[in-house]
Amino acid sequence: MKKNSPILVFCLVAGMLLTGCGSGTKTETKKNEPVSNKQQYINIATGSTSGTYYPLGSAIAEILNKNIAGVNASIQTTGASVANINLLATGRVDVAFVQNDIAFYAVNGTELYKDKKVVNIKGLASLYPETIQIITLEKTGIKTLADIKGKRVAVGAAGSGTEANARQILEAYGIGYGDIKVQYLSFGEASSALKDGNVDLAFVTAGHPTAAIQEIANLEKMVLLPITQDKADIIIKKYPFYTKIVIGGNTYKNQTGEVPTVAVMAMLAVTDKMNADTGYKVARAIFTNTDKIKAVHTIGQKITKNTATSGMSIPLNEGADKFYKEK
Repeated sequence: MKKNSPILVFCLVAGMLLTGCGSGTKTETKKNEPVSNKQQYINIATGSTSGTYYPLGSAIAEILNKNIAGVNASIQTTGASVANINLLATGRVDVAFVQNDIAFYAVNGTELYKDKKVVNIKGLASLYPETIQIITLEKTGIKTLADIKGKRVAVGAAGSGTEANARQILEAYGIGYGDIKVQYLSFGEASSALKDGNVDLAFVTAGHPTAAIQEIANLEKMVLLPITQDKADIIIKKYPFYTKIVIGGNTYKNQTGEVPTVAVMAMLAVTDKMNADTGYKVARAIFTNTDKIKAVHTIGQKITKNTATSGMSIPLNEGADKFYKEK
């Protein structure tokens, strides 16, 4: 008996160890399976860290993580609208900040997406207006767009959304590029050119107030040109992604009166792979937690459920659409 004891003990211990190992393996598999099945990754394309999209995207990712079970949302910096459409089209992100006009061009294969139609994106929500701001300096003597024939006009970088905005608005005034001296400049370049007297007028598409425009207004006597209501109606009839907006008095230094203009909308777009259930949950999470968005940027004050479909230029995700129709 004593001789057999070590062997018996060894077998018993080995059996226990094997059983323990087997149990451990099974437990680990069970533990990991639910995580694998339930975890949903949502990658959000924003813009540069110095822009508006980035802090808003950070807030939205945090909202989704805290309010939708199983969601793991994260953000990435990008080149904004055009780059984000490309990221969506190739499936590298799930949600993206874009301007509604850029989304419209992509889905319809027009403007910068001519012959490059993107068919796999849907709208999730309109967020806030990106205002078309037409700026000049008082010393140029330009008071309306009718005065700009023969003038040097910065219309935005070649092929950009701003350049398309400028061309479409000038068209409503009967002005073509042949009537002006076109300067294809980004706003940073146009800002410097205005201050240096190398251009007479610049188009800017950005949420207002815009820091770079504030800087010009603090240095020079700046003038914001209006887009009159009749011209706005013409523009919107042809390009329905525009909305009317008013830049309030004293938005910029020495700008005492209100200035009517038009705007495109910053929006969230998704791929057609996002199902209705997820779209509903994402839209509900965002618009029932807008206080978190307001806390990170003043533009958040303009993000509401009531305006979530304003200027929506592409078909909506069915789940998001269902949420917006609920009272």
